[in-house]
Amino acid sequence: MPTTPATAAQISPEMPEIMSNGVQPSEAPAPIMLELVDEDGTTIGTAEKLAAHQAPGLLHRAFSVFLFDESGRLLLQRRALGKYHSPGVWSNTCCGHPYPGEAPFAAAARRTFEELGVSPTLLAEAGTVRYNHPDPASGLVEQEFNHLFVGLVQAAPRPDPEEIEDTVFVTAAELAERHAAAPFSAWFMTVLDAARPAVRELTGPSGGW
Repeated sequence: MPTTPATAAQISPEMPEIMSNGVQPSEAPAPIMLELVDEDGTTIGTAEKLAAHQAPGLLHRAFSVFLFDESGRLLLQRRALGKYHSPGVWSNTCCGHPYPGEAPFAAAARRTFEELGVSPTLLAEAGTVRYNHPDPASGLVEQEFNHLFVGLVQAAPRPDPEEIEDTVFVTAAELAERHAAAPFSAWFMTVLDAARPAVRELTGPSGGW
């Protein structure tokens, strides 16, 4: 019922208030903030996540993770269909944004567990790459200073369905076939190519990466 001066006194402190439409009010979620950087990767401020991705985009800090199994196969994820940015496309093992003030390495490990339910048995820095990739489907823009990480995973993924539609381990040859046949994220090849030296060091010459 509507809360009025007469009815307010009848509401117990433990009783959740019900709005006139019968829906319990809930607090609006706090906006997700990203760390804005200059061309050298130095922090210069913060911006709300969606605002940072709206054209022409604001340069912000990000990370990308590439995890491999003991056979040298890369773990790919297909982004959940409900995601507002690049839904339903294949991409690298995990990617995201550090919270303001959070170290990229810590963010990469945290987000890998949140999305995939696994912790890398090894995670190493693999350089950085700066890019500008528009997403034609959504109109959003990836203006990112991206910290790259490569590592190993031994446990089976347990993906969060709100984040990930599917996962698959692929060899370099299988990736080439899949990339030619299925949609991938706009940034995927850019971050993979930038990480290749570290990937080759991790997987060895026989891996084909």
